[in-house]
Amino acid sequence: MPVPVPRQRAIPAVEGGQARAASRVGATAETASTPGAPAGQAPPSAMRGAGDSAGSTSLMLLVIEDDPAGSLSVPELLDSAGKPIRVRTARNLTEAERLLTDDVHCILLDLALPAPGRAAEGDDELATLKHVLRLAPRHAVLALTASGDAERGAEAVRVGAQDYLFRDELDGRLLSRAIRYAVERKRSDTAERRLAEGRVRAQENRRLHRGLLPTPLLEGSSLRFAARYRPGRSRALLGGDFYDTVRTPDGTVHAMIGDVCGHGPDEAALGVELRIAWRALTLAGLCGDELLGTLQQVLEHERYSDEIFATLCTVDIAPDGRRAGLCLAGHPTPLIARVGRVAELLPYESGGPALGLLPNARWPRRQVELGGAWSLMLYTDGLIEGRIGAGKERLGQEGMVDMVRRQLAQGLSGEELLRAAVNEVRDLNGGELTDDVAVLLLERLQ
Repeated sequence: MPVPVPRQRAIPAVEGGQARAASRVGATAETASTPGAPAGQAPPSAMRGAGDSAGSTSLMLLVIEDDPAGSLSVPELLDSAGKPIRVRTARNLTEAERLLTDDVHCILLDLALPAPGRAAEGDDELATLKHVLRLAPRHAVLALTASGDAERGAEAVRVGAQDYLFRDELDGRLLSRAIRYAVERKRSDTAERRLAEGRVRAQENRRLHRGLLPTPLLEGSSLRFAARYRPGRSRALLGGDFYDTVRTPDGTVHAMIGDVCGHGPDEAALGVELRIAWRALTLAGLCGDELLGTLQQVLEHERYSDEIFATLCTVDIAPDGRRAGLCLAGHPTPLIARVGRVAELLPYESGGPALGLLPNARWPRRQVELGGAWSLMLYTDGLIEGRIGAGKERLGQEGMVDMVRRQLAQGLSGEELLRAAVNEVRDLNGGELTDDVAVLLLERLQ
């Protein structure tokens, strides 16, 4: 049995792997003061949860109790590997807060310790425990209560402690096992909570993703529609790329694709605003230069910096599907594949500047012939700016055209064609693309 001795405020730590005799805090007890720090204060560091470093170092127990008589004796403790469990002792919750450093894995709390502002808590017998749980939400907590007071111990577990122990029945094996169990249970509970939170976030992200990406309005049109979107930022819902397609009452199908410079959430939000504005203006009857001029006003009012700009490509396809008007605002020209002819870029020599660069800019609309059956692909520069292998060479528009020609020759179309194109560009890049990628495909079968 450990022999109680008067409280010591600083007990030598373990040196050379040998634990010195520990008295009232029987295992290896750590000093509460460090060079350059005030007495009783541990070195500052960010708090981490239970078990964050338990796998690489011995366990650390923080005992929180106020016992002037020194009757509470913590026996010698060993972890599952036979290493001494280090012990710190705090007389009150203020001192405990200073000692809650990132190497503490478990807290042994005497429920008899009065909580700060106890009068304000009323008659809540677990006010001290609740205060500690708020103070250390990521640490394992063992509640220490009077012998026979199992009801209070069970209530402590219900409130949030990992387990409870009787004050007068402590022994080394029991307490060592309880500490290990509490740390592992806290780690398991934390992992389970994070998994549940991840599932909820994933569900919310899917709903948000469906809400932010457009639903094409093509009712009554014979054209087939497909699109692929891949944000460049890790775990992002959207990037700065945006697209949309609508059919107006006169039978004209309007499509657009754009790219806000940058890849952050602000650029993504601005892209969504421009897409919604484009849809509203298109349904209101605007097109060509008038439409793009109005979109530039929207961008200028909504952007957070005068340096932000956006490229844009708009296409309005005639009701008979054989002709289209094309406007480019600093954006790559679309690719067209016609029956009996190789895929090629639509000719366009007189596009206007990107939105937001020049005041009072103009964007001429050019008429292009589509023919009978065709596939028209609109894309952002993320599709053509990926690298080819480990060098500095990029795919470029010519490389993209060759790639799509080969995929069309393999009989790919629609969603399959876009999926194959995006995947091959990523593979050529040697991994995920850093830029956002959006690709839109409209097809007329006859």
